[in-house]
Amino acid sequence: MIAFLFPGQGSQQVGMGRALVDAYPEAKATFDEADAVFGAGATSPDSVQPVSLSSLCFQGPEDQLRLTEYTQPAILTVSIAASRVLASRGIQPNFVAGHSLGEYSANVVAGTFAFADAVAVVRRRGRYMQEAVPVGEGAMAAILGLDIAAVRRACEDAALGEVVAPANVNSRDQVVIAGSVAAVERAGVLAKERGAKRVIPIPVSAPFHCALMKPAEERLAPKLRGLVVQDPRIPVVANVDAQPKKDGVAAIDALVRQVSSPVRWEEIVQRLASEGVTTYVEVGVGRVLSGLVRKIRKDAKVLAFGSPEDLSAVEQAMGVLT
Repeated sequence: MIAFLFPGQGSQQVGMGRALVDAYPEAKATFDEADAVFGAGATSPDSVQPVSLSSLCFQGPEDQLRLTEYTQPAILTVSIAASRVLASRGIQPNFVAGHSLGEYSANVVAGTFAFADAVAVVRRRGRYMQEAVPVGEGAMAAILGLDIAAVRRACEDAALGEVVAPANVNSRDQVVIAGSVAAVERAGVLAKERGAKRVIPIPVSAPFHCALMKPAEERLAPKLRGLVVQDPRIPVVANVDAQPKKDGVAAIDALVRQVSSPVRWEEIVQRLASEGVTTYVEVGVGRVLSGLVRKIRKDAKVLAFGSPEDLSAVEQAMGVLT
């Protein structure tokens, strides 16, 4: 059985998607669709001219591509472009999952809601998440070499009335924490004292997937619940509880709750394995999820598709004739 995995924010890079668009009409059509939605109301912070999502992805500038409001629809678009190329060649998953933002890509592929609606809603998601906490007041850090129980205790002991908690449980020995700046710093010190190999500050503009994101969740909820939704054709294993979502209402509820809840990535991969998945294809830009899957499941077959040169390996693995 095959699962498609979709990356989240942090995987972006200038140039992403360009080779797909140059090689495949399905990818170009996807970017054209995204541009039509995104350009309708998007303007650059430095200009009154409409921003082209395609030009941001292909040419940058990098500082604009890193803006959360732009990053999220950009990564979504590359993921959907890549997935449509695979679909046109008969390569379809049995399950889908995505890391944070990637869960929107997973739901588009599963047919829960339309791609155009996803572009609009993730742009709002990015804006709401950025506006939930003033820049400079939140932080995130990766804790390496300490299990989740120990990281959770370090956060509890370091909080001192402020917010700090696990935000991404990526693998057995990689947990990202989020919260207020001082609390994240205190938790990092405690984690090191308690055996963590490394504590790496993550350069982000907001503390995602923690209680500080509750205002963003409350603003986004009516937008998500207002989408035209269908039951997913393929089960979507959700961030919030690592459970397969098979109806549209449950899938939307999971997306609402994930804004301020931790991403349970290790549990997602283990759940996919328990469902019989043996082959994982990371679809879109980057290889972050591929590396995590290899850590979590040593027996997994892991592939990635984000550019034309990746296609033959995926086709061979899927048994699809070129």
